[in-house]
Formats: sequence, structure tokens, C-alpha cells
Amino acid sequence: MNILTQHFNTKYNTAPFSKIKNEDYLPAIIRGIEKAKAEIDAIVNNSEDPTFENTIEAMEFTGDTLDRASSIFFNLNSAETSDEMQKIAQEVSPLLSEFGNDVRLNGALFAKVKAVYDQKKSLDLSIEQATLLEKKYKSFSRNGANLSEDKKSKLREIDLQLSKLSLQFGENVLAETQAFQLHLTEEKDLSGLPEGAIEAAHLLAKSQDKEGWIFTLDHPSYIPFVTYADNRELRKKMSIAFGSKAFQNNEYDNQAIVLKIAKLRFERAQLLGYKTHAHYVLEERMAQTPEQVISFLNDLLEKAKPAAQKEFEELTVFAKKLDGIDQLEKWDGAYYSEKLKQQLFNLDDEILKPYFQLEKVLDGAFSIAERLYGINFKEIFDIDKYHEEVRTFEVNDKNNELVAVFYADFFPRKGKRNGAWMTSFKAQYVLENKNQRPHISNVCNFTRPTETKPSLLTFNEVTTLFHEFGHGLHGILANTVYPSLSGTSVFWDFVELPSQIMENWCYEAEALALFAHHYQTNELIPIEFVQKIKESASFQEGMATMRQLSFGLLDMGWHGQDPTAISDVKTFETAQFQATQLYPEVKENAMSTAFSHIFQGGYSSGYYSYKWAEVLDADAFAYFQEKGIFNAEVAMKFKDNILSKGGTEHPMVLYKRFRGQEPKPDALLTRAGLL
Repeated sequence: MNILTQHFNTKYNTAPFSKIKNEDYLPAIIRGIEKAKAEIDAIVNNSEDPTFENTIEAMEFTGDTLDRASSIFFNLNSAETSDEMQKIAQEVSPLLSEFGNDVRLNGALFAKVKAVYDQKKSLDLSIEQATLLEKKYKSFSRNGANLSEDKKSKLREIDLQLSKLSLQFGENVLAETQAFQLHLTEEKDLSGLPEGAIEAAHLLAKSQDKEGWIFTLDHPSYIPFVTYADNRELRKKMSIAFGSKAFQNNEYDNQAIVLKIAKLRFERAQLLGYKTHAHYVLEERMAQTPEQVISFLNDLLEKAKPAAQKEFEELTVFAKKLDGIDQLEKWDGAYYSEKLKQQLFNLDDEILKPYFQLEKVLDGAFSIAERLYGINFKEIFDIDKYHEEVRTFEVNDKNNELVAVFYADFFPRKGKRNGAWMTSFKAQYVLENKNQRPHISNVCNFTRPTETKPSLLTFNEVTTLFHEFGHGLHGILANTVYPSLSGTSVFWDFVELPSQIMENWCYEAEALALFAHHYQTNELIPIEFVQKIKESASFQEGMATMRQLSFGLLDMGWHGQDPTAISDVKTFETAQFQATQLYPEVKENAMSTAFSHIFQGGYSSGYYSYKWAEVLDADAFAYFQEKGIFNAEVAMKFKDNILSKGGTEHPMVLYKRFRGQEPKPDALLTRAGLL
């Protein structure tokens, strides 16, 4: 009996993680595909005339078994993977890709969808129903339903290749990240490093039965090292190792994969009648066209570049004065920036960390959500989890009705990918008049507690927690009828608004008072620290903006033009970075070969959306500031028009309904000190 194909007989229908075995996944997904195919066949073979209910709505609620099994599998493949899981992923991904194409290229099904779509003007549909119809129709037309049979099979072939290549890309990056270790045995090499980083490195060495300290390319180890280590040669060694992931002409090299993915995406877009992959992607975004994105990025570049160059000159002068450095290199950036920041603001992460104990920060995020949106979080211990370190919470509203189940998974471990993300184990939707509530998860990689200290966060980690929690709230407060329009199922350049706006509360004294208390003395963070955090937030913002824009422009370079003539990753990349380059080129390094956002995640032609969403979040938060950061009326407008609405309407319509106007970049430029 395969537990993944049964109804989960658990509290709130949560996933029974401890009962799932690796050998359950493949059969459950195969069974889920068979069931979903049968449901699709029933729609196709229905002899009645196609209607919104018997076609569009019926399709929306197919594949429940498949959705649950595959979401559990892929979530755990990111948070708790193993060689066996990765092998299953290689088997499962092509099957899902194939099934997706079976649905999208099903001529008889498309004919029914098109029949409903063609009469949409005469149907009395709600806004949400109209959006669903539009999306269902486009999911066919944008995926080749109008193509001839030979072109359809070409499309299938490309999709299959792409799903395998992006998996391979990610596995290579992970393998390269794990392959490198800097093993130090002499204490003098630790000079400058914070105590927490040294302790973590010692624990890692101890766990491998080695003397001394081991540093890795995982962010909680890598970032403190390049930021604080006084030994320039060792910083260089770490930095080059980090920057040359999957660019070493070995078995994990991604250069050929990058070229192949870019070319296949272009070929796919052309096949579907689009000029480039970016034209294809952006049709379903707020930004709409590559031209608009490039002009948006260049416009910000024009405003940020003078500031960035000035900041870089200041940093160069500072490093020369301090250590006689003639030429700043990439491995010097974080180190001297931190030193300059300390000199200007006397605010180093190590001074702040005692005020940011992980548990208190999490409680702070919960309190802020409660004050804004009237929900409360209660830790529960009677639902299953996939790792003992995961914490589980019940989210309830003022009437004590269940709003969501929330999972929090905070520490790095073997088999968990780098970075931080929000995901869901079960979507929110309404079926047979019952509002099915979502199961939402935040996964991060924060500094672990040690033998002597609890987990203390850097300020950057605090904002990461709030960011992911913002995505979490978008999922938790979802309130739509259809699962495919629920929660974070919105245009990609809109999805970062709920997450990025949450970061703003981390800079406000009124919000910090809720959680920034010293872990030993319980003393509230001193107000001068808060002032300095705010002032230092725009420190080197010109350089930070240039860096973000460089990634966005590189992404558009790969996807917004014909890539067929590109033969060398490094040469192409160097040309793309020309307008944004501050540091000398490092010949051993390449960005693209480990640019997982665009070659493995869903950010291809979408990296600009971080900046796009910053414009939205600064503009939206300016509204909160105007009325009060806990203003109930503004919070309700944000909840009702943005957080609960998912993708039921065009995001610009939702935004204007919340704000009363289109977003302007002025609030962002002011906040960044660039105006």
C-alpha cells in the first residue's frame, strides 16, 4: 500500500513524512499521472457541449494525487536530498514533462477549451473565472497547441531535454559546492574571523575527524570568511573557488549545458512564434517586453552608476590607506566594505548578532503579522515533519479558525541546497463550499546554535527571514477559489512584492522593539544601533544596485536575443558585464555556470524582477509610512487586494486598487540614497 496515493489520514491532512519511503515516490507519481490522465479523458469524452464548468473548472481540479506526491517529492529533493532522491528526480522529471506535454498538446482537449474561450464574451463569468479561462487557454496556445504535429513532437523533444539539462545543471553546482573545502590548521590564518564562524568551522572539522577548522562554499561559512578573514591570499582562494563553480573543465562543468539551455530556449520560443525566449516569458509578466525590461534596467543603471563609481573610488582610497592595496580585487570587496562600514557607522554584525536570536526574530515576524493581519502562530508538536529540526505551527485567525499550517526549517545540513525559499506542501482553494487551507514552508540556511550560544543571526539573515516570511504570508493568507490562481501563483515580477515589503519592518524602531532583545540580558537594541542600521542600509547602495542590474542584464543577454552564435560562455559574459563592471575581471571565474536562478530555477528572463519588485515594495511601504507602519486600514487594503488575491487579476489592477496609483521609482531611489 503506497501512502502517497491514499488520502492522508492526518491532522489537517498534513503530509505523513515519517511514513514515506523513497521507493514510494516513483510509483506514486506514475499512479498520479495515470489518474490525472483518466480525469482528462473523462473531460474529453464528455458528450455534452463544452462549458466553463465541465471543461475549465473540471480541468482545474484534476491531478490532486499527482500534485501532492510531486510537491512533497520536489520540496524534499531541495531540503533533504540524497543520491537516491536525485536518481529518482532524474526518472521523475522527464515523466512529468511528458505528462505536461500530453495535456498541453491534446488536440481534443484544446478544442473544448477553445470552444469555451471563443464564447467568453457571452458567458457570465466572475473576474476570477475569466482569469482562469484566459490562463487555461494560454497554457495551451503558449505551449504549442496551435502547432502542426511535427512541430509538436519537436517541442516535446526540446522540453524533455531542457528538464534534464536544468536538473543536471543544479546537481553540478551542488557537487562543486560540496567538493571544495578550505582546511586550516594554523590559528594565525583565522585572524579577523568572528568567533561564531571559527566555532562552526571547528565543529565541521571535528565531525570529519580532522584537526583545525574547515570552511566551505556554503553561505554561512563562505560569507563570513570573505568578509572578515585578514589573510588576503586565503580570501582569494575562497573567492576563486566560489566563482569558478562548474567552470573548471571537469565532470561537473556547466559551460556546454549553459550554451545548450540558452539555444534550446531560443529554438522553443521561435517554434511557438516568439522572437526570443524573453519575448515568450515576458508576455506573462507585468513588464511585458524585453525592450521594456532593458529600458527599466538601463534607466536605473544611469541613476546608480555615478554613485557606484564614486563609492568604488572611496573604497579604493580606503583600502590603499589602510593596507597599501593598489588594486581592489573581487576578494577585497566585502572585506574592505565591512571595514569602511565599521569605521563610518561602527556597526559590525558581531555587535548586532546578540540582539537577533533566531527564536526571538521568528516570534517578532509572527507578532508583526498578527498586528497587521490579525493572525496568530502557535507551535504544535502533533504533526509529522521531514527532519527533527523542522518546527511546525498552526496559524489561526481572530475567531480561532485555521488559516494555514506553517513549517519552518532553518539550518544548513548535508543534502539541503543553499539559499532560502518559501514553498507549499498543499495549495489553498475552495471545493464543494469548503475552503481548503494551505500548508506553507519556509526553508533557510542560518548559522546553527553552538555548544555555547543559541542561533544568532546577522542583520542580513534577519532580513532574509522576513523576506521568506513575506512569501509565506502570501501563501498563508491566500483566499481564492482555484488552486492555480492561489497564493504565490502570480506574475513573476509581482511575486517579490509581498516578500520584499516585509523586509522594511526590520529597519523600524517600533517593529524592532518586538524582537531585537539581547539574548543574555534581554536589553532592547539601543536606538543608536537602529539609527545606524537605517543609515547603513543605503551604504554602497550604488554598488549593490549595479551588481543586481548586472545580473539582470546578463539574464536578458542570454534570453533577449538570438544566442545561436555564442560559442564561449566567458567571452559572452564579459561583454554583457562591460557596462556594470567595477572590479578587474577574474579569468578563473564565470557567473553563468552557477547562475542557478536562471538556469535551474524559474528566473530565466525574470532576474530583473527583484529590482522591479523593489520599486513596488518601496512605493507600497511609503504608503504604510505615511499612515503608520501598523496602520490597520493600509494593512487590510494590502491583505485584501494583494496578499489574499493571488493571481486572480492583473497585478497592476490589484496594485492600483491598493495604492490608488501606479508605482513610481522615486520611493526606491530616495530609500537607496540615489536621488
